[in-house]
Amino acid sequence: MEQAIRQAAERLGKSARAVALTGAGISVESGIPDFRSPGGLWSKYDPLEYGDIRSFRRNPGKVWRMLLDMDRLLRGAQPNPAHYALAQLEQGGILKGIVTQNVDSLHQRAGSRNVVEFHGHGRSARCDSCHRHFPREELDLGDLPPLCPCGGPIRPNFVFFGEGIPFEAQNEAFRMAERCDVLLVVGTSATVAPASHLPIIAKGRGAFIIEINPQESELTRTVTDIHIDQPAGRALPALVAAMGL
Repeated sequence: MEQAIRQAAERLGKSARAVALTGAGISVESGIPDFRSPGGLWSKYDPLEYGDIRSFRRNPGKVWRMLLDMDRLLRGAQPNPAHYALAQLEQGGILKGIVTQNVDSLHQRAGSRNVVEFHGHGRSARCDSCHRHFPREELDLGDLPPLCPCGGPIRPNFVFFGEGIPFEAQNEAFRMAERCDVLLVVGTSATVAPASHLPIIAKGRGAFIIEINPQESELTRTVTDIHIDQPAGRALPALVAAMGL
C-alpha cells in the first residue's frame, strides 16, 4: 500500500487541475454512518417513506421527525483527518476543488474553500411554497413541521429523492470533471446517478483516477488507475505526508 501512496503522490505532484469527489465514506470516521449501512438512517426509516420529496409534501411533520435525527447527527460531527488533508492539498495549490455528495459541511469546516455541494447542505432551509430562505439557527423546531410566515412548510436545503440536482452545482461539478487531470475519488462507490457519471466523464477526458476506498467499487475495475484500499482518514494524511506538504 505504501507503493500506491507513493505513486498517487507522484501523480498528484505533477497535476495541474486535480479535483476530489467525496461521498459518505469520508465522513464515517466523523461518526456519520453511511445512510445505507447498518445503523444508518435508512436502517431506521424507510427511504421511500421519509426521504422522498412526495412524502415530505404529503406529511412534512412526519418527515421532520427523521430530519431532526439527521440534524442532530450532522451538528454533532467534527471534521476528521481526511477532511483536513484535502484542505491541506487545496491550500498547497494541488487540489483545485471538491465535489461532495455529502450534506454535512465538514469540508468547509476543515478549511476547504472551493466545495461544490452536489446534494445541497443542512446549514440553511427554505420554504417549500414561497422559497424564502432561513438560516438553520433561526428555525423553531418545537412544533413540526416548522412553518414559513406564508404558512408553507420549511424544508432543508438538500436534495430529497425525486428531486433534481441544483442546476449550478451540477453544471460546476461536470465542468470540473471535464477539466481535471487527476480525480481523487474518496469514500464513494459512485453508483448513484448523476454523480456516478463524474469519474467516467473525467476518465473519458484523459484524467488519472485515484480511488480511496477500503472496498472495491464498481469503479475499481473499470476506470480506477490506482486503488488505495484504506479508510480515507489514514490514506489521505499519508498522501499529504508523501507529498511533503
